[in-house]
Amino acid sequence: MSEQSQPRAKPSLTLVRRLEASPARVFAAWTDPAQVVQWMRPLDNECIHAENDVRVGGRYRIVMRAPDGEEHDVSGVYREIVADKKLVFTWAWRSTPERESLVTIALRPVGDGTELTLTHEQFFDDEARARHNEGWNSCLDKFVQYFA
Repeated sequence: MSEQSQPRAKPSLTLVRRLEASPARVFAAWTDPAQVVQWMRPLDNECIHAENDVRVGGRYRIVMRAPDGEEHDVSGVYREIVADKKLVFTWAWRSTPERESLVTIALRPVGDGTELTLTHEQFFDDEARARHNEGWNSCLDKFVQYFA
């Protein structure tokens, strides 16, 4: 029997941030649309719309506007929800729905704050990973400031 070549693993990224807020406050900031629009602003984009149906099988949608006026529309479905601990959801841009990926937000109490670990998996290619790495780092920096 010959060995079959293993399919190339799809790119992923993992980012960690320490937040000066309880896991309950951090979880709420991910699941309450009024809070999402305050910090989900990668680079120089503004978040102009957020909606969340926070239940397994429920959908979310986020629309951001770039300084040049171009709108970026992302949505997905919640796969797993553990209040104040974990969110798992699909992630697909309206412009490339066939490139669905998976995001996991894990929250862990650390002292009087929270350690957030964001894992984004199943990127289409390394270029998509690089763009999301830049965008997520920018968002998470704003997220840290949101609780400062």
